[in-house]
Amino acid sequence: MFQVTRVYSDNKGESHFEDMEIPLTEAGSIGKLSQELPAKGIVFREVDPFYDWNFHNAPERQYIILLDGEIEIETSLGDKRIFKAGEVLLVEDVTGKGHKTRNLLPIKRKSIFITLP
Repeated sequence: MFQVTRVYSDNKGESHFEDMEIPLTEAGSIGKLSQELPAKGIVFREVDPFYDWNFHNAPERQYIILLDGEIEIETSLGDKRIFKAGEVLLVEDVTGKGHKTRNLLPIKRKSIFITLP
């Protein structure tokens, strides 16, 4: 299984975390693979060391792959989680109250967004 954390909004507009697992199947000498998932595009991103963005919505449904650094995400209900390099988020709170994001390390942070159809 491949661990992904989903950030989504409920029907009252509150944002939440959900732990998800993407199944992997044995693919021989190349390891284990998931099924192919649809994607629309890819965006490379770098933010300044002191990035601290108040409540906002995701601009569109997207996977976010953290390449370095650490971030803290806070939901509209005040739940907080820390995410580190190599972790993957599925951000789907395109409506509602959104979430906060801030860098925890004083470095420029790189990530990749994979936008979804």
